[in-house]
Amino acid sequence: MDTGTHIAMGVAIGGIATLDPIVAQNPIVFGAVMIGTLAGSHAPDFDTVLKLKSNAVYLRHHRGITHSIPLIIFWGLAIASIIYLIIPGVPFLTLWRWTALAVVIHVFVDIFNAYGTQALRPFSNKWIALGFINTFDPVIFSLHIIGFTIWVFGGQPAYTFLIIYFLLTFYYLKRYWQKKTLERKILLYYGEVEGIFTSPTINQNIWRLAITTRNSFYVARAVDGNIQIIDQFERVPVPNNKLMATAKTDSNVAAFLSFSSVYRWEQVEHENYTEVRFIDLRYRSKDHYPFVAVVNVSHDLKIINSYTGWVFSEAKLQDKLLIEDI
Repeated sequence: MDTGTHIAMGVAIGGIATLDPIVAQNPIVFGAVMIGTLAGSHAPDFDTVLKLKSNAVYLRHHRGITHSIPLIIFWGLAIASIIYLIIPGVPFLTLWRWTALAVVIHVFVDIFNAYGTQALRPFSNKWIALGFINTFDPVIFSLHIIGFTIWVFGGQPAYTFLIIYFLLTFYYLKRYWQKKTLERKILLYYGEVEGIFTSPTINQNIWRLAITTRNSFYVARAVDGNIQIIDQFERVPVPNNKLMATAKTDSNVAAFLSFSSVYRWEQVEHENYTEVRFIDLRYRSKDHYPFVAVVNVSHDLKIINSYTGWVFSEAKLQDKLLIEDI
């Protein structure tokens, strides 16, 4: 989920913690627990600092190891321990319990959007991306705002947010049912389907779709349950040759390929080099596919420069390549 929603959930969990008499009756304990749930609700996303190093490193690790089982355990213990050192009178187990719950919920809700997480590491490096909740969902965020308003005006926070989360359970089930309905339609009408990527939008009635069949990639969108094909591309395997083998050794390309599950490739010959481009088909925006990896390889198979990330025009992409080459 987006940062704002994670923070909102951290506050909500702090409110639910008032079910515990130790938290409810002691303002110092309540404050410490609220700090813990706020920090815990954001901690797995501390890996955003990796953007400072490079997009390749960020893609390789964002929602990866920081959302894994060992790190889920680590975040709860580390945050609770730091708070306990600052406020030593706080019951550590109480502080740890609510902080750890905030961390777990952060990772749990992330698996429902299109990006997903590697939450099963170290047992599996598979990305778990269920793709039926938007990264920012206005329904989820709005219900939290309603809960905060009730709290501010004197409502009991624990029961308020328990009711809200009960209602959100049905909302998640509704969105899951919508996704499954779309998948059934796709399987019925598009033949030998090998993969379906679903990505909900902020608009409840509009979904982005990327469909893989034996011979084609289809980029589509669903509006009110009606599936519209926007683009179709022939599914051409990446050649097994020296040029592509060289391209795949580039860190930007390797990071892109480790993350992208539906992509096509292009190859353009220039006077002194060959441009190899990998294009993710899951994120079409305004007639453009902004998530790419590009590598320029000289004719003697030396990597000249490369880039991976989000670019929304060809001019900006070429500027990125120049920057990466400096």
